[in-house]
Parts: sequence; structure tokens; C-alpha cells
Amino acid sequence: MSLKIAFCASNAPVAQSALAGLTRRYGNHAEEGADVIVALGGDGFMLHTMHRTQELEVPVYGMNRGTVGFLMNEYSEHGLEERLAAAEEAVINPLSMRAHRSDGSLHEELAINEVSLLRAGPQAARLAIHVDGKLRMPELVCDGALLATPAGSTAYNYSAHGPILPIGAEVLALTAVAAFRPRRWRGALLPKAAEVTFEVLEHEKRPVMAEADSQSVRDVLRVDIRSEPSVAHRVLFDPGHGLEERLIREQFV
Repeated sequence: MSLKIAFCASNAPVAQSALAGLTRRYGNHAEEGADVIVALGGDGFMLHTMHRTQELEVPVYGMNRGTVGFLMNEYSEHGLEERLAAAEEAVINPLSMRAHRSDGSLHEELAINEVSLLRAGPQAARLAIHVDGKLRMPELVCDGALLATPAGSTAYNYSAHGPILPIGAEVLALTAVAAFRPRRWRGALLPKAAEVTFEVLEHEKRPVMAEADSQSVRDVLRVDIRSEPSVAHRVLFDPGHGLEERLIREQFV
């Protein structure tokens, strides 16, 4: 029996062209009744698709019509049903962010890659870091800090010189961005179940913004972050090209 495939694409012309070609060849089912969702675009569009469809519990298979495409498979119109039938599945739990703002409001977001805090003014941020309710770092002076999942460890975390994490490592990467003090702090590896709180010090003088997969919240006082096991994103990869292999490969380039 043929798979019911739902296609979606970014607004990029190359992605729209791929959408038209694949729809002619395989049809295009509604996402709610599909066996699989095929996302055409780059990593940003893949993250958007995973967030948008998380309630459907349908696996998502990405084909790269963007740039880096770390979360994507190679694009081809041919043999798609066979590739989908043979694909390997990775399950990703996002991070839950609770950002407390200076105006008293609370903003909650989910992040598949990372939650980051970034300075929002000319001066460096001053952050205190708590892990499971215990103060671990009274003061980190930096441009920012982030907590990354294994799936997001090759994204912003890697650019900030954080470690690459195997997909099954059950740990999170806590990484500083341009740390000034302590100058030589290299970050930390934390258990997946850890709850991390960033407390913003001198928030009026040194404003800080928080981001969860590019969803921004300004003027934060405190940000609480933990893994969210109740949400599971199912992502499909061609055999031999799954996240585990990609994470290993990235460490030798």
C-alpha cells in the first residue's frame, strides 16, 4: 500500500519548484491523515515544521532545499517511497523555556535546538546559573549563554565552541558565548533531567533577551529551562545518514 505523504515547502523558489514536482509524482495528502510529512527547505524550515506539527505525532522527513541541511536528507524526486520505508527514526525531546520578564509577564516556548540568553545592550550580560535549585555560578560575565540539546549541539552551540553531543547521550550542553569572567570557563555537561535557571543580574543596566529556536523574549529577569519528555519529535533519516552519524562526522571536519 502506498504511503500517504504530506509535502510542505519553504518560500524559496527552489523549494517551491521541488514541491510542485513531488506533488505531481506522488500526490499531496493532508497532514492530519498522512503517514509522513516531507519538509522541503533548510534547517530553519525543518525546525518550523517540527514545531508546527508536533501535535500530530507524524514523523517528519526533510529534504534539503536550503544551505547546510544538518537535519535534512539529500533531495531527489526518485524512489521517495522506498527511501521513506527504509528510513531510520530519531526521537527528539525539546527544551521547555519559561522566561520571566521585567514587566511581570511569563513567556513559555519550546526549543528543539537550544535556549539562549543574549545581551540586548552595549554592555556584557551578568548571569547567575542555578542547576536543580543550587547556585553553581554566582556570576558569569559574557555576551550570552545557552543550553543545547544533542540535536542542537552542532548549531549555535558549536559556533560558540560548545561540545558536539551524540544523539543518545542523555545530556545537555551548557555553553557560554564570549565569556569575559570567568575567562577560561569552558561550559558544562548536564544530565538531560537537570533544570537550569539563568538569573539576570543588573537587568536595567545590562538588559538580556532570551531565545528559544529564534522565538525571542526581551527584558528577561529569569529563565527556567528543562527537557520536555512529554513532547517527542519523530525525525526520519536515510540509512547510514542519521543524526548519530552526522554528529560523529561533524567532529572530524
